[in-house]
Amino acid sequence: MVFALNLPKLSLSGVGAVAESVAVLDRQSVKKAMIVTDKNLIKLGILDSLYRALDDKGFDYVTFDKVSPNPTVSLVNQGAEFYQQSECDCLIAVGGGSPIDCAKAIRIVTSNDDEITAYNGVGLVKNEGAFFIAINTTAGTAAEMTSNSVITDEKNLVKMVIVDTKQIPDVAVNDPSLMVGLPASVTAATGMDALTHAIESIVTPGAHRLTLPTALEAVKLITKWLPVAVKDGSNLEARSALADAQFLAGMSFNSAGLGAVHALSHQPSATHNLAHGVCNAILLPVVSAFNAQTAPSAFREVAEAMGGDTSQLADTDAALLAVDLICKLSREVGIPSGLAHLGIKQVDIDGWVQKAMDDVCMGGNPRTLTSEDVYHLYQSAL
Repeated sequence: MVFALNLPKLSLSGVGAVAESVAVLDRQSVKKAMIVTDKNLIKLGILDSLYRALDDKGFDYVTFDKVSPNPTVSLVNQGAEFYQQSECDCLIAVGGGSPIDCAKAIRIVTSNDDEITAYNGVGLVKNEGAFFIAINTTAGTAAEMTSNSVITDEKNLVKMVIVDTKQIPDVAVNDPSLMVGLPASVTAATGMDALTHAIESIVTPGAHRLTLPTALEAVKLITKWLPVAVKDGSNLEARSALADAQFLAGMSFNSAGLGAVHALSHQPSATHNLAHGVCNAILLPVVSAFNAQTAPSAFREVAEAMGGDTSQLADTDAALLAVDLICKLSREVGIPSGLAHLGIKQVDIDGWVQKAMDDVCMGGNPRTLTSEDVYHLYQSAL
């Protein structure tokens, strides 16, 4: 059986990577870039190094700064119209998952014939689109190097998961100096998002010997460095380690797949506009406990990567240790203990169950879920 390992054409990591990405752009046959980002990142000065590098090269660019968390279909349409009216021929996304996913969707719409809703699912994109640089500013989603984008269909209150290798950016950029100013809460949420990516890609049936080493290394790095970065956001060593960790997790799940944690977490973030990483973090131990019965040996590896001593434990007990260690890390970095702390009520669950069952990520779960299972998992996460 052929295994596909999907990666960007070029990945740049380390302080100074932003300027290097502009040097790469300067060698392309393009004339005008649209930068996709949000107003807050501009106010914080996160884009200053990019603007300087573009200006130094005399490169023409415009900025689309209207991105908000959980980008919507209407936002994508607005961005696509701006791109075309500005006569751009390449894209630069700056931010976490929301700006990068929005840029991916804009790229699809401007190079294909249909609305973005037509590409919800796997392998439906026909044309790759414009040259695309994705500059990551959070250590979480790995959107800068994956084939996934998540766009909220605000009419149907559902998160569309678009999976296609044609979405992978041409250049992925991780410059840890851009992440130094992240608030502790964002650091925690994005770090736990990356941990979820790594763990789900370890326990999924799609895991492969080409993906497991990167996922396990990601778990080790996140366990060690996430508490450090949450306590001291200016620690560049911690920021660098987490940037690498989320990239390694992305390398793994981009090819191995995800599972029920993501399938379930997409729903509350769609209906209540909640942070994706926080929803993942809350659901991760609940779903892991459910999956541990089916994939105990995989969860043993998770426990060991998180520093747990499994030498005297059977696989089932080692798997439960992994769940305990996930909960411990979550508490240490200040993740809320349940969805109720985010304003979710029992009545909200009913509308999520079928959408979670239909989510594209559900197919990668190691244990088959029924609608009743999904309902009870949501209840447990309250």
